[in-house]
Amino acid sequence: MSKSKTSGYKGPYQKRKEGELRSIFRYKCGLTNTIQDVLRQRPGWVEVKDDGEWDFNWCDVGWLRENYDHSYMEEHVRICHFRNHYELTRKNLMVKNLKRYRKSLERESGRLEAAKCDFFPRTFELPSEYHLFVEEFKRSPGSTWIMKPVARSQGKGIFLFRKLKDIMDWKKDGTRSEEQRDETQVESYVAQRYIENPYLISGRKFDLRVYVLVTSYIPLKAWLYRDGFARFSSTRFSLNSIDDHYVHLTNVAVQKTAPDYDPEKGCKWEIQKLRRYLTAKHGSDTIESLFKEIDNIFVRSLQSVQKVIINDKHCFELYGYDILLDQDLKPWLIEVNASPSLTASSQEDYEMKCRLLEDTLHIVDMEGRLTGREKRVGGFDLMWNDGPVYRDDVNLETLGLSCFPANTHLGCINDRDKQLRHILKPFPGQKKT
Repeated sequence: MSKSKTSGYKGPYQKRKEGELRSIFRYKCGLTNTIQDVLRQRPGWVEVKDDGEWDFNWCDVGWLRENYDHSYMEEHVRICHFRNHYELTRKNLMVKNLKRYRKSLERESGRLEAAKCDFFPRTFELPSEYHLFVEEFKRSPGSTWIMKPVARSQGKGIFLFRKLKDIMDWKKDGTRSEEQRDETQVESYVAQRYIENPYLISGRKFDLRVYVLVTSYIPLKAWLYRDGFARFSSTRFSLNSIDDHYVHLTNVAVQKTAPDYDPEKGCKWEIQKLRRYLTAKHGSDTIESLFKEIDNIFVRSLQSVQKVIINDKHCFELYGYDILLDQDLKPWLIEVNASPSLTASSQEDYEMKCRLLEDTLHIVDMEGRLTGREKRVGGFDLMWNDGPVYRDDVNLETLGLSCFPANTHLGCINDRDKQLRHILKPFPGQKKT
């Protein structure tokens, strides 16, 4: 990779014979957490510093914003974000694209098809949609709303409210710190109907963090990871205390500051444990249907931005989806993260994220160890490949179209080691064992 738009890749590894595998990969990494450990342990990968030439870059979105448009990338180079990833990962743009997509579905396929996009709460961007918001607010007096800055994460800047005067009070200089006052002058926010009836376990609210890897938007190719986790609040749920973040926000960054937070115990369940719990309580058919609805959220949200994301063969994106269940077992899309936290909160969390990142690198496949026809790579299952992907063990001729089981296994057993040994060619320079 080179910063110059006219010069290409420079380095001793460029010239090689047809079909010959590259043996050394130079990577740049802007993070210091789990991904750095995974990259360092990958055979044949060497870290470069500062302005050194690189083949692979796990960058933060700030680096992307400053450098992408001024960079020339050779054929083999890969980078971990799409240029305008924010069309899906900024809260206001995500809702804008979903609303537009839902309208186009209704126009082209009817209301029944458009209803499949009814998985996000009523949302308005402020200040631009303030008057529309006020009209909706007055239709449901006493309801709880949640205010979020469109481009921040980890629960920063979020608060709940029930009265319009709460927004006015919040804007007044005397109610915010100097730093927050400066931020409100430049940031947009979304006002969103708060899910007042979340599904509770032991009286506590939780949401799901699920990982989706996109390697292309045109055509759309998306992979769903089997592992993930539920993030619990540390305090029992109640609508009587809307100012208590430990009740309403499940972000680990928030919960770990709670007075009674136990770092050994944490506030997470692995998603397999959650699926077993829900299945035992509600039955396998009900939970199978729930997880199909969650699959629908992933596919529809990606389709909503497919025509606006700048597709680039050098780019891939590992998204962190936040999904909330209500007491009727309806899943709601809360937000999509372009930079899901890779910092581990426990040894178990560290091991899961290492597996996730290793399998991400397997799919990106800098080393050329895959055939390109795989429907599963480690813990990732190919969910969409320019159309739905179905499981291999299905006789399509004997099933009705609506019965095709999707090739998704969220919360199912992740026997990745055995599967990887079966499909992966050895690393360059290694012999198959």
